[in-house]
Amino acid sequence: MIRIKVTSLLSLSLAWGAISTFPVLAQKSTPATTDSPAITDTPATTDSNEVTTQYQSDSLLSLQGGQKLMSEASAAIDKQQYDAAVDKLQAARQVFNQLSNFYIQLSESFSGIENRIAQEQRTKALETGQMRDQATYQLALVHRAQEKPELSVPLLIQVIRSQNPTSDLGTKAYQQLFEIGFVEDPYSKSKPSSNSSQQQSNSSQKQ
Repeated sequence: MIRIKVTSLLSLSLAWGAISTFPVLAQKSTPATTDSPAITDTPATTDSNEVTTQYQSDSLLSLQGGQKLMSEASAAIDKQQYDAAVDKLQAARQVFNQLSNFYIQLSESFSGIENRIAQEQRTKALETGQMRDQATYQLALVHRAQEKPELSVPLLIQVIRSQNPTSDLGTKAYQQLFEIGFVEDPYSKSKPSSNSSQQQSNSSQKQ
């Protein structure tokens, strides 16, 4: 039953493939030779879309690279090759985490200079952070399938801290902790009562 859950959840991550790619110029060094033409004789490529496509297809540090690892993990789970799935999911987590951190750094660098670029990079940081947390959650499920709940617990807590308990993924992560037996109190999202809302309103007014 757990294997089926893990497989279905992994398949959901493939839907992230529709997210747009980001333009990064790929730089390649070419050794100089006496027969090579002068630099001014070779026009530089100005099509940024072409450069982006080349980078995304060649680099592991990209959305496509991370999604490829997720797909390979899903295939390994289908074959009950859990050790291979763990390796792929750990690698995917690292890729998405690095991407998220790099996008945050770019966003901070352009903040107050070019707000459009800063906002674009912040959006990408949030998207790749979501992918990282999804990979983390799925990795926790695979460890449960391996009957290693002690490895699942810290991963699930990471998801809850990153996502917030009220998010869909955060709620699912807490439910896993409950099923494992790490926590005793069940949690389900519910709308705050009118009394609670009134108390919050009064509290904000006092501030």
